[in-house]
Amino acid sequence: MKVSWRPGTMVYPVPAALVSCGTTPETRNLITVAWTGTICSDPAMLYISVRPERYSYDIIMHDRVFTLCLTTKEMARATDWCGVRSGRDYDKWKESGLTPVPGQKIDCLMIEESPICIECRVKEVMHLGSHDMFISDVLNVVADDRFLDPETGRFDLARSGLMAYSHGFYYELGQMIGKFGWSVEKKKFINT
Repeated sequence: MKVSWRPGTMVYPVPAALVSCGTTPETRNLITVAWTGTICSDPAMLYISVRPERYSYDIIMHDRVFTLCLTTKEMARATDWCGVRSGRDYDKWKESGLTPVPGQKIDCLMIEESPICIECRVKEVMHLGSHDMFISDVLNVVADDRFLDPETGRFDLARSGLMAYSHGFYYELGQMIGKFGWSVEKKKFINT
């Protein structure tokens, strides 16, 4: 039997991501976001949604750039901490123990421990209600070479121990159960 609930956000799991913002030493901050995702692949675009009362909101609105950094199980404590503490009260870079590295295409810092850092420029802001959506162009993707397959050169993000957020809890992503298109692949037969 199915039960109806009031409208809410039950599309889970979602990424547990850290966003680096601020283009000057005085404004640099980290914010944890779960409301993020791909909007378009060509041109590459993504979004983050942030509450207007969050400290990072005004920084992103002013600078119009940010870096979205995917997180791993090793980053879980820092990711959670950055989501429950305010940059108004703490230097999150110092307190979280995460390692800042310079951005490549924008002035926002990247996180050394992150397997993927995505540098973005805000294209449009949609005022939606509790959160505003920053629709953004992807300017650059920086991948940790530890997860490059030496033979194929392909990036193996699954090996990084990515973390997801689901209804108040963090999870490490698990075992692969298939790949895109596997349900319709023709079976290969071996002649004996």
